[in-house]
Amino acid sequence: MDDVVAPTAGVMQRIGRFALGQGAALAALAVVAAGLLGFAALMQMVEGGPHRFDEAVLLALRRPGAPDQPIGPYWLTLSAREVTALGSIPVLALLGLLALGYLLLDRRWRAVLLLAVSLPGGLLLNSLLKQGFDRPRPGLVARLAEVQTASFPSGHAMLSAIGFLTLGALLASGARRRRHRAYILGAAVGLTLLVGCSRVWLGVHWPTDVLAGWCLGAAWAMACWLMLRDWRRRS
Repeated sequence: MDDVVAPTAGVMQRIGRFALGQGAALAALAVVAAGLLGFAALMQMVEGGPHRFDEAVLLALRRPGAPDQPIGPYWLTLSAREVTALGSIPVLALLGLLALGYLLLDRRWRAVLLLAVSLPGGLLLNSLLKQGFDRPRPGLVARLAEVQTASFPSGHAMLSAIGFLTLGALLASGARRRRHRAYILGAAVGLTLLVGCSRVWLGVHWPTDVLAGWCLGAAWAMACWLMLRDWRRRS
């Protein structure tokens, strides 16, 4: 009886791993498709200038009649300034280099290539899109942080989505338990959302800038992950 149960259990485990892998690929494909469609819809929305949605959200985060004063306690704005730095190029580059060094030591060459393509490629894409759209920064409320580049799409939102989701996917792939993978990916998504929301709170981006950055960043990160996965299966 044990001779029958053991092979059956092994087969079920292999089927479970196959289904989990296919489910992850389908979820990544869904993120790519939804991200690209969302970005296309946001492009059409911002063509005519600031949308009423943008203006309503920014004004809701300021005291009535005082566009230079955010709602809530002062420490909230200080926290937003600290959180927004997590999506800056220096911080993401530092995290990426640390992760790259570990992957090189571990000789995970495909993951090294994924990291080397996703972050620099996303930065180049974001720069080209900013130059192409050349959308002005919000002037409706006071900006609580210094900015110099164009507004659409948000670089912090897009690059944090690429950086955190890529690193999260790499870490989650090495986790054995499902709840550990869920925690890692949840943390990556949470950090991405916090960075984007901080940009709107500080008044340096229209909400549609941040939404577009999230959409395109998530699509780019998942597309890179799918390419890595396909390469692994072919080799």
